[in-house]
Amino acid sequence: MARVISLVNQKGGVGKTTTSINLSASLGKLGKKTLLIDLDPQGNTSTGLGINKGDIKGSVYDCLNGSMPAKKCIIKTRFTNLYVMPSTINLAGINFELIDMSQNTPGFKMNEQLRTVLEPIKDNFEYIIIDCPPSLELLTTNALVASDAVIIPVQCEFFALEGITQLLNTIIMTQTKLNPRLEIEGVLLTLLDSRTNLGLEVVEEVRRFFKEKVFNTIIPRLIRLVEAPSHGEPINEYDPQCRAAEAYTNLAKEVLERDAANK
Repeated sequence: MARVISLVNQKGGVGKTTTSINLSASLGKLGKKTLLIDLDPQGNTSTGLGINKGDIKGSVYDCLNGSMPAKKCIIKTRFTNLYVMPSTINLAGINFELIDMSQNTPGFKMNEQLRTVLEPIKDNFEYIIIDCPPSLELLTTNALVASDAVIIPVQCEFFALEGITQLLNTIIMTQTKLNPRLEIEGVLLTLLDSRTNLGLEVVEEVRRFFKEKVFNTIIPRLIRLVEAPSHGEPINEYDPQCRAAEAYTNLAKEVLERDAANK
C-alpha cells in the first residue's frame, strides 16, 4: 500500500511544487511507482510535467466532487514510474462544493474526501505525493487527513520560519482530531545560495529549531532548476548532471531510508 506524503507550507515561493515534481520523479527513477497529485488550483505541477491542460479528461477536482473515480483521473507520464492526477482551475471552487455537500449529504465529511478518493487506488502505488496549495484551508486539511506524513519545505531566506508555528499547530490539530497517524517526515531546506552568509545562517537556525527532523539534503538555488518546468521536465531529465538533480536523488534516498527505519 502506498505511503502518502504531502508537501505543505502556507507560504508561497518556498520550492514546494518544485520539490513535489522532482521528489516524485526521483522516487520513480529509484524504482518506486509514484503518483503525484496536483492539489493546487494553479496547476503548476501538472504543467511542470508537460501536461497540456486541454488534454485533461478528468482531474482531482472531478474526484473530489464525486463525478469521477480516481483511476479515471490518473495520467501516466513519459517519465519512469511517474503518474499524475492533474489539476485545473475548476479546483478553485471545490471548497464551496465540499461545504455544501457536508451540509446536505448525511454522513459526508468534507475534511476526509481526499482520503476516501484515494483509498481504492492506494494498492496500485508505492508512493503518493501531494502538492498542496500555499494556504492552510480545506484542500490542505484534506491532504493532511489523507497523508501518512508531511514534508515541510523551508527556504533559506530571511523570515524562513515565519508562519511555521501556525503550520505546526495545524498539523497537531489534524493529528489530534482527524488523523492520529500523521507524522512529520522531515523539513527540507530549499533555495540555498551558498555564496551568502544569510543562507548559511538560516540553515543553522532551522536545524536548531527542528533538530533531527531536518533532511541532510539541501536544495540549491539554480537557474537550471527554474528552467526545467518550462520544458515540462523534472530536473533529472532536463539536466541530469546538475547539482539539483543530484540533490533530489539524495532527498529521495533519504525519504526511503527514513521510511524503512520507521517500519
